[in-house]
This record gives sequence, C-alpha cells and structure tokens, in this order.
Amino acid sequence: MKIGYPCVNETLPCSAAGTFRLASYSEERLVTTVAANLACLRQILEWNVAHGLLFFRMGSGIVPFGSHEVNTFPWQAHFKAEFQALGAYIRQHGMRISFHPDQFVVLNSPDPAIVQRSVAELVYQGLMLDLMELDSTAKLQIHAGGAYGDKGAALARWVETFQTLVPEAVKIRLVVENDDRLYSLRECLSLHDLTGVPILFDNFHHECLNHGEPMREALRLAAATWHPVRDGVLMMDYSSQAPGERRGKHTDALVPELFRAFLADLDGLNVDMMLEIKDKEASAVRAAQVLRELGYLPPAPAGYAPPTFAPRPTPPLATEGRPVPPIKKPRKTASKPAPAEADSAAPKAKRVAAKKPTAP
Repeated sequence: MKIGYPCVNETLPCSAAGTFRLASYSEERLVTTVAANLACLRQILEWNVAHGLLFFRMGSGIVPFGSHEVNTFPWQAHFKAEFQALGAYIRQHGMRISFHPDQFVVLNSPDPAIVQRSVAELVYQGLMLDLMELDSTAKLQIHAGGAYGDKGAALARWVETFQTLVPEAVKIRLVVENDDRLYSLRECLSLHDLTGVPILFDNFHHECLNHGEPMREALRLAAATWHPVRDGVLMMDYSSQAPGERRGKHTDALVPELFRAFLADLDGLNVDMMLEIKDKEASAVRAAQVLRELGYLPPAPAGYAPPTFAPRPTPPLATEGRPVPPIKKPRKTASKPAPAEADSAAPKAKRVAAKKPTAP
C-alpha cells in the first residue's frame, strides 16, 4: 500500500503550479515559470519520500497553458532532462504518480469543441508522464462527465470518444472515478465492460451515491477492473463527510475513527490511497502513522520524527456574539470599462474599450 495527498504541499514555501495571465504570455516567462515549478515539484517529492508518502497526484499547472494553442514553445525538448530526473527519482523510491485533469475535461460533452480541448489536455498531461519515463501504472484520472438530459446517450459518447483517443499512451493511462451525483460505481462498471478502463474508487462518493453495494464489496468490484501488470493495484480516493456541512463536503482533517473503520473494510486488499482532505500532507502523515500501527505500511526508519503542523485557523461564525452585518447594495456609478478578464485555457472574446467623446 502507498498513501499520499494531491497537488499542493502547504508545509513548503514554494508552489509547483506557478502561472501568469494569458495576456502576459511570452516564451521567456514560460521557461522561467516551468523551471520554478519543476524545482518545487522535486522538493515536494523529496519531502514526501522523507515522510513515507509514496503516492502523489501532480497538479495540472506544471506547464502553464500546456494544452493551449498559444503555447508553441518546445517545452518538452527544453525540459527533457528535468522531467527525466524527476522520473528517475520517482522510480528509485518506488513512488506512484497520477494526474487529475480539471473539471473542464469532459469526454462525453455534446459539444465537439469541448471534447477536442479535453483530449488536448489529456495528451498534455500524459506527455509529462511519458517524459518522466513512467510506465502505464501512472494514471490520468477523470470523471464520466455530465448527463445532458440523457445519461444513456452520454455514456455512449464517452465510449465513442475513448475508442478514438490517440495516442495509445493516453488511452492506456486513463481511469474513471465514480462520482457523488451522477455516475455511480455501477455505471462506471458499465464503462469498464465496454472499454476496459479501470475504475478509480472513491469511498466518499460511493457513500453518497450507490446501489446498495456494501463498502467491502464495492472495493473489490473496483479492484477487479485493474490489470495487475498494465494498471497496477487499485488507486482510490479517501475522504469522509465534514460534520455539520452539506452532504458531500469533504472533511477538513482526518477523522481517525472513521479512517480505522474504513481500513476494516479493506480487510487486506492492497490499494494505493489518495487522501482528498483539506489539510493535505498533515492528514497524510497522521494516516501513515495509523497504517504503520496496523501493519499496512512498514515501520518508520529508526530516529524518524513526524513533523508538527500548526493548527488550521478556524474563522469565527457570524453568530458568535456579533450580529450579521447587513448586505449593502452597490451604489450606481458612471459606466466604466470592464476590468481585465481572468485568463484560462479556453478562448475568450476580445473586449472593446469605450472611447470618450472628443470635444467639439
């Protein structure tokens, strides 16, 4: 078993997802930003190895605008040595790596343009895994997508898109995650039956949306979709319900008693577990301690001392001794040019600034 957390290490004073505005794009800025992101990523991996956290989900933003048409710089060749060094470190320490493309990656959209951009994003992220020379057990994790008023037709579009994915290296890395609102484990199993795609199991989503399968059975149904050589052991996401919050909201920190109860359902099943918990590496370190106690992980090296984490600040509720301030209506002002728009990978309409009338 391996355990880890996604994307961001809040202990380190750096980010592996530095970016800039699309309007500020230049090759010089791209090179500087990617170099800093890769350097921080190495620090994160080293920190994780030092604390026995050998499963890590890399963030999608290592190369800003990596799948955008504006980015024509040959970053693959320019940073080939850096990616190879990261891959060598990952293999040396027996780490497991994945990506989870953002929610705009939707393979079953009825809009061909969205599907095209989604495939481009998968190709970009798969290319980073290829540059690191990682095998097909390093995965790209996505959801089944939307229902669009006809879930059967939406699933059929997913299958159709999957079957036409190129290159093959992307297709062989793809896994589909059961979600908490639309596509349950059972429906993801139907995708597996039609395509062979493995199912990345999310325990919390299964608690929110299921067809009565007990957790122990659901885990084994998902695990059976993973080929032991091509795919490796089952990847899964773990979280639990945040108390007093809307149904489906992840907890801010590991709840040890719930975690131990879930481990009983594993009953010896080998999984690589990603903690989708707000305090990230702090909960991962605590979970690793529980796993060592129960024999799921080897003992820590002699002299190992787990890090200490500052408590997360909790904002006071508005009802704690203070009245809720009234909502102020914005004052009407003269029309002004709209502020600059935030950038994203999607194309944007150009703004036309209003010209002041000239004096007669």
